[in-house]
Amino acid sequence: MQQKIVILDFGSQTTQLIGRRVRELDTFCEILPYNKFPQDDPSVIGVILSGSPYSVHDPEAFQVDLSKLVGHLPVLGICYGAQFISYSMGGRVEKADSREYGRAHLQTVDTSNPLFKGFEPGSQVWMSHGDTITAIPADCKAIASTEEVKYAAYASTTNPVWAVQFHPEVFHTVQGTQLLRNFVVDICGSKQNWSAASFVDTTVAELKQQLGSDRVILGLSGGVDSSVAAVLLHRAIGKNLTCIFVDHGMLRKNEFRDVMHDYECLGLNVIGVDASAKFFADLAGVTDPEKKRKIIGRDFVEVFNAEAKKIEGAKWLAQGTIYPDRIESLNITGKVIKSHHNVGGLPKDMHLQLCEPLKWLFKDEVRRVGRQLGMPEHLITRHPFPGPGLAVRILGDITPEKVRILQDADDIYIKGLREYKVKLTGEEARKVLAAGVPAQMTDGEIEVSLYDQIWQAGTVLLSTVRSVGVMGDERTYEHPVALRAVTSTDAMTADWAHLPYDFMARVSNEIINKVKGVNRVCYDISSKPPSTIEWE
Repeated sequence: MQQKIVILDFGSQTTQLIGRRVRELDTFCEILPYNKFPQDDPSVIGVILSGSPYSVHDPEAFQVDLSKLVGHLPVLGICYGAQFISYSMGGRVEKADSREYGRAHLQTVDTSNPLFKGFEPGSQVWMSHGDTITAIPADCKAIASTEEVKYAAYASTTNPVWAVQFHPEVFHTVQGTQLLRNFVVDICGSKQNWSAASFVDTTVAELKQQLGSDRVILGLSGGVDSSVAAVLLHRAIGKNLTCIFVDHGMLRKNEFRDVMHDYECLGLNVIGVDASAKFFADLAGVTDPEKKRKIIGRDFVEVFNAEAKKIEGAKWLAQGTIYPDRIESLNITGKVIKSHHNVGGLPKDMHLQLCEPLKWLFKDEVRRVGRQLGMPEHLITRHPFPGPGLAVRILGDITPEKVRILQDADDIYIKGLREYKVKLTGEEARKVLAAGVPAQMTDGEIEVSLYDQIWQAGTVLLSTVRSVGVMGDERTYEHPVALRAVTSTDAMTADWAHLPYDFMARVSNEIINKVKGVNRVCYDISSKPPSTIEWE
């Protein structure tokens, strides 16, 4: 039986980071809505209560019956979770004089408590809350404090309950991983037996049981998610899997040809479908980003339904949906951020059942699974690419000419990123190697391409904007493009990549000189949040 930590989500933007940190400890975890705790599940070894955008005093604040948790399993409350435990068990939570946000240092810490084993004096933590705990429950004791926060952490003396008002899951809490390890491994007793290899074995067995002898259709995009899903399904059901690669006319330059060639070596049964005319016709005149995504999602399903009728016994539609796709489509508060075509665009009358073998994985975990399956490295390390393709990188309506302009500009940009080499040392090198990028450390230094150093890159066509330019002796009035490149670990948060000036100058010059219809190149220096990685 697979052990697991349950993370109850109260709506924090960093709940998924908690999950990722737990997975990094080779421990399976499941993130569930705050009110969906699985009672009588013997595989659960501990519970983490996440942060929340709410105050415990808000009428709409999310609440859970702690009596079903406390005394039954080890419990760790984080931020709102810590405040909710205190508030519910007789402590006191009040509005702070000023919002406690940013770096802080633990002035006192009880290293004899198992939660803080191995902590160093003055360890840096990250605070982010408007309320603060001013009194803890009678059976609890303080185990850490900062200059401003008396009860930075506390623990029950009668039950296995711990609570921290800082966020151990974020990078800025220097020993956050140590704290989570102390809880997950030492306190909860994780055997740390969840890995890419165990995921492959378990998932293949589950797919065999779920699908039986049914025929399955999988939508391939050429990206890492759908590729890994295809190989995983192929291992489980073999010839009963038929892969369909749809050309909706908004792929990258030459992508349809290149992707079809890539899959030849994987032994997959792949059918290529050129449906670009249908997509362009249905998108004509549409400018709203959500409508674009919905139309593309709908058309994908219609194409698959048409193909399914040609495949006798096809009952399932498999997709490479991963965890961040589902989280961004609908968060715990019920508010749509943006629809992913794998998630939000599926109509209710879809004729095929849905199979999503990667739906609980983060992107870095998908790549580890791909390596475990022996897939080619160039497929595994490919940047994420939106399901709707370039349609959500063109502001305004979609036309074949606009797609042509963006394909040409983006091709120059991506090729440039692959060709430009950089040398990394220290923390930067460690992060790249930890992400699985194949590179050899020599004298404490690695050399990688810019493409491998960043998480995702792409070009955006500002087709609703024109700018004046001069080429030769002639005045031009054409479109600008915006280059986008971000660094990230899981796409839940992202920072803009600090690309070298000489690289940016070279790419800008080449795009303007070679791409008809573009006379200006900009660079997007927005992080996520508040922006998203894609513009639409």
